[in-house]
Amino acid sequence: MTKKLLNTIRTNSPAIIAILLILAVWQGVCSAGLVPNFMLPSPVDVVKAFVGDFGLLMEHSAVTMQEAIYGLAIGVGLGLVIAVLMDMFDILYRASYPILVITQTIPTIAIAPLLVLWFGYEMAPKIILVVLATFFPLSVGLLDGFRSVDKDEVDLLRSMGAGKIKLFRYVKFPSALPNFFSGLKIAVSYAVVAAVISEWLGGFMGLGVYMTKVKKAYAFDKMFAVIILISLVSLLLIFLVNFLEKKCMPYRHLDEYES
Repeated sequence: MTKKLLNTIRTNSPAIIAILLILAVWQGVCSAGLVPNFMLPSPVDVVKAFVGDFGLLMEHSAVTMQEAIYGLAIGVGLGLVIAVLMDMFDILYRASYPILVITQTIPTIAIAPLLVLWFGYEMAPKIILVVLATFFPLSVGLLDGFRSVDKDEVDLLRSMGAGKIKLFRYVKFPSALPNFFSGLKIAVSYAVVAAVISEWLGGFMGLGVYMTKVKKAYAFDKMFAVIILISLVSLLLIFLVNFLEKKCMPYRHLDEYES
């Protein structure tokens, strides 16, 4: 256990040192008065703002997390269904894949006002926007995984009388799991950002609503505090995905267990 902890510290030490160096430079610039405090609050001011508004931030973040998790869950299910159907039916793949790509060329910020106009200021338009932002990396990642499966394995199971369901269960889905988790890591970060963006344009609670209020009050220390909170939430979700990946695919992390 100690050896594993030392390996983790050794692996992450460059990133930790880089972050501490950035914070030190940031604090030095602010303390020296090179940038006005109202334009760039120091890390100390940001921490004070975070602690001072902690209760309110938690209330708003609970709403944003609800939107992100509901939208992500629907996006995962939708991405899985779309990827499976496109893999099973080639004509559906040729018809749908270009449309999926086109949907990703439309800026999220351009869709959000329409969703608010159509569905109101409650949670529904936020969840829809999260779904639109998350299902694409999942569906494309899974589809690439399905299509990159070893053909010899497929031929072997077919020669043993396996049908499409058994091929999917024993060959295609296990082979696509790395792609799935790669897409899921991208999707969880998109989920939080999409929820916040949708809250900018209409809502009663959420981190996006909080950001809009503090921006109008020119409270940039609180603005930085909520930005850091959004980053921490995204990192936590990515950490949970990594944990789930290790549980589902322990054979890909044998070196860590041996350490």
